[in-house]
Amino acid sequence: MSQLLTTAHAAALDGDISPAGEPVLIRHAADISALVNNGTQQRSHAGIIIGIALGGVFLDAYDLGALAFGIKDITREFNLTPAGTGMVASAITFGAIVGAFFGGYLTDKIGRYRVFMADMLFFVIAALACAFAPNEWVLAGARFVMGLGVGIDLPVAMAFLAEFSRLRGRGNKAASIAMWCPTWYAAISISYLLVLLLYGVLPAGYTDWLWRLILGFGAVPALAIIAIRSRYMSESPVWAANQGDLAGAARILRRSYGVNAQVAPDASPQYPTPVHRARWGNYAKLLQGIYLKRTVLATVIAVASSFAYNAVAFGLPVIISSFLAQSMLTTILVSLALNLLFAFVGGLIAVRWVPKFGAWNMTVVGYALQLAALIGLALIGRPANGTDAGLAIAMLALFLFGQGIGPGSHSMTFASLSYPTSLRGVGVGFNQTLMRASSTVSLFLFPVLAALLGTGVFWVIALAPLVGLTALLTIRWEPSGYDVDAEDFTAVEASPDRAI
Repeated sequence: MSQLLTTAHAAALDGDISPAGEPVLIRHAADISALVNNGTQQRSHAGIIIGIALGGVFLDAYDLGALAFGIKDITREFNLTPAGTGMVASAITFGAIVGAFFGGYLTDKIGRYRVFMADMLFFVIAALACAFAPNEWVLAGARFVMGLGVGIDLPVAMAFLAEFSRLRGRGNKAASIAMWCPTWYAAISISYLLVLLLYGVLPAGYTDWLWRLILGFGAVPALAIIAIRSRYMSESPVWAANQGDLAGAARILRRSYGVNAQVAPDASPQYPTPVHRARWGNYAKLLQGIYLKRTVLATVIAVASSFAYNAVAFGLPVIISSFLAQSMLTTILVSLALNLLFAFVGGLIAVRWVPKFGAWNMTVVGYALQLAALIGLALIGRPANGTDAGLAIAMLALFLFGQGIGPGSHSMTFASLSYPTSLRGVGVGFNQTLMRASSTVSLFLFPVLAALLGTGVFWVIALAPLVGLTALLTIRWEPSGYDVDAEDFTAVEASPDRAI
């Protein structure tokens, strides 16, 4: 049996907890999956692990959104053309494309724990390099490195959220994964608050420091995560068992769940299916059999959601300032209020309701709200009076609420829960690679299209939720509450494609 955890880490797992109760015998990987699916996190480290994984998501969001308020100052300081602005803005998503593709494979190949323990270094180094960038080329390069960290982090974070949560009920796998959305908006809101604080305390002659301080601050939460996660993080027990390491999986259950798991003398790591090893060919499996329709749906949802959200969210300060023709302070406050009251609240509702209503239904509702909002913004155009401006702000609020309650929360649900443990890393990595490509296109094109079309750009953005709705109505796949990990222990051809 391969020993997939490091010796020191495995010893720590054995020594940290001595569960009481009757031993639970583990005979094969399916037993590990069943214990996780039906377990509780109230007496364990599992909830802490989920929180740390969400901390990585928080950092991803902060670094991706931190440039929104500073892009005007960067453009002015470095005398950038619209194309140069697009290059700086989209560099992080170019890095995320590369990071997601390789990070997804590494997550399945060497394990969730090792990848998660390594990727924070990208954030620390890149954040400091951004803060001291002497020109746009260094800034773009540092943002690219930061994007590598973002791309690597999301597949492993989603794997942790899926593999340390129960299958059904409140706080199930779909709800845990959906928590990435309010976490994301909390990070965006904190970046706005930080901008507001610095805007208020920086002397008038030093406002050019604002964007540097905002970007550099990203190193602080990264260092905090590095400091605490080595104490609490564990390898995914389901992944370890899938690799044939039943003893390691049992140790994790004892530590993280308080389950007195013991490997049975007659245990067989290769029963009922052989050990699942990661290989590059697993990417091809995503486009075969029952996974083809799931991959198409998850990809369309992610791409459409990302294109629309990045265009609107990245341009939100610019949009609001042009609507209201007000000061920077007003723009910051309105942006903060919209994110907290609508995107963040929508995300919390999505977490609470997905176990009851399912990811498919909530994503349909979210896209419908977004489509209505974008059509409204396109029809309003540039507000001519206070009434029009108020309507435009209401449409932005509706868009952000639709994002939070629907595709923003559940794009990751579809990406993470459409595949079993053996394919989850490459599944999320593939999804994120294409999603980040969409982000790159939207971030690069938004300044150019906005300059050419003005508010008519909303007609272009409205195509995204329309495409997402069409895909959902064509492929009716519901991942919430479905034991997709069981497909690692059964013939895939015999597994039901859970249509609704």
